[in-house]
Amino acid sequence: MSIYDFTAVKPDGSIYPLREYEGKAMLIVNTATKCGLRDQFDGLEKLYQKYEKDGLVVLGFPSDQFAQELDNAEEAEQSCRMTYGVTFPMHDLVKVNGKNADPLFKYLTENSKGLFGSSIKWNFTKFLIDKEGNLVARFSPKDKPETFDQEIQKYLEV
Repeated sequence: MSIYDFTAVKPDGSIYPLREYEGKAMLIVNTATKCGLRDQFDGLEKLYQKYEKDGLVVLGFPSDQFAQELDNAEEAEQSCRMTYGVTFPMHDLVKVNGKNADPLFKYLTENSKGLFGSSIKWNFTKFLIDKEGNLVARFSPKDKPETFDQEIQKYLEV
């Protein structure tokens, strides 16, 4: 099983394969617009703007699993774009833990460990995928995007 075997759902309901990002590094993040860590949208956007030309894509997956997201994906996406200036791809609302977890997040959590085991403790857990599709790092919700800039550079053409 590879990251490229998964699909993602856009806020409008359309489905696409993550294979679209083959050859790019991905930073996959579970987000929430009402979370106390929402200032990280700014740092994520800065990373995306800084490294997009070098092959990084940031992928935001809003989740209301911690009761900190708007009612639907389209509202969450609009809030991210209008309030936080997000231009990176956003997706449909997902569950990140438990038996109803999105298959992508099941894969990510089963193949990485956080401070409290495999499950995602909170919003803004971040997963770094290299250009070959390998999960190479997991960052905690409190790890601000600017603190792992150098880690991302290792997997880009900079």
